[in-house]
Amino acid sequence: MADAITIRSLTKQYEEGNSGTLALAGVDLTVSRGEVVLLMGPSGSGKTTLLSIMGCILRPTSGQVVLEGKDVTVMSEKDLPAVRLQHIGFVFQGFNLFPTLTAGENVELSLTLKGVHRRQAKDEARRLLDIVGIGEKYDSWPNNISGGQKQRVAIARAIAGSPEVLLADEPTAALDSHTGKNVVELMARLAHEENRAVVIVTHDSRLAEFADRIVRIEDGRVASAA
Repeated sequence: MADAITIRSLTKQYEEGNSGTLALAGVDLTVSRGEVVLLMGPSGSGKTTLLSIMGCILRPTSGQVVLEGKDVTVMSEKDLPAVRLQHIGFVFQGFNLFPTLTAGENVELSLTLKGVHRRQAKDEARRLLDIVGIGEKYDSWPNNISGGQKQRVAIARAIAGSPEVLLADEPTAALDSHTGKNVVELMARLAHEENRAVVIVTHDSRLAEFADRIVRIEDGRVASAA
C-alpha cells in the first residue's frame, strides 16, 4: 500500500504566557492508503492535535509531515488551503452541516469549491449520497434528518472530489452505539474499496473491530501501534 501520510519526529508546543504545554513529543507515524487507523488514548493525550496537524490545520513546532508526497511543513500558509481542498476530507463530531442548505446542497457546495461545474456537482452529490446510503434525503433539510443521516451527509461531503485522506474527530460521539458502528463501518468500506487513508480519533473501544491498526497516544507520544 502507498503511504498517504508520513510523520517524523513531530512536536507541538502550545505557548501559555511564560510557560508552555508540550502536546506532542516526537511522534513518528505512517498511514497508508487503504487502511483505517484509530487514534485512541486519554483526554489531553494529543490525539486531536495530531489529527489537526495531519489535516494542515495546525502547524507543528518541529518535525516533518509528508502528505501524498508533499512536505507540508515547509509550505507557506497561503499554499495550505489548496492542499486541504485537494487531498483531505474532514468529518467532525458535530456534523458541521449548513442548516440553510439541503443535504444535497451541502455536498454540492464542497464540489463547487473544488471547481466542479454546478450541473455536474448536482449529479455527483446525488451519486455520493447514494454511496453513503441516503440518496433519498437529497432534498431534506439537516434539521429534518437523524444524527446518523447527518453524519452520512458529512461523510459524502468529505469524500467529494475524491481526497486520498479522510480525517474524522470523534465522528460517533453524538450518535447511539448502533448508528455509530454503522458510520464507522461505512468509513472502513471507503478505505478498503476506494483506497483512501482513514484516520479516526475516538474514545470508543467498540470501534476497534473496524480498524486495521490502533495507535494509542499517551502524553503526546505513541505508546503503542498495532
